[in-house]
Amino acid sequence: MKTVSQRLLYWVPRILTILFAMFISIFALDVFSEHLPFWRLILALLIHLVPTLVLFVLLALAWKWEWIGGVGYFALGLLYLYRFGGRFPLFTYVTIAGPLFLIGTLFVLNWIFRKELRVRA
Repeated sequence: MKTVSQRLLYWVPRILTILFAMFISIFALDVFSEHLPFWRLILALLIHLVPTLVLFVLLALAWKWEWIGGVGYFALGLLYLYRFGGRFPLFTYVTIAGPLFLIGTLFVLNWIFRKELRVRA
């Protein structure tokens, strides 16, 4: 039987990624205030959902190879800071890049302790 901490270490980064993707998806809803024609509205919505797609593709890879999640989510956090650094208040960076760094760190820990997590079935 796995210990509670081992189960948490396995599931928390995956659940946090899903919750963070849902949070990021909320920002795509601003396209409905643009009053665009139907097909342009759909296109704009799909474009705004690209970051969510990136998060889910990375999650699919990280589910099997945790190190990819660790490197990928940390890289996304750095990319966000590099691309948008200095434009917004600090709270914005903590809200967007902070969870990415946390998720990346948890996936790295998951990868480091992979044997302990996988051996006990």
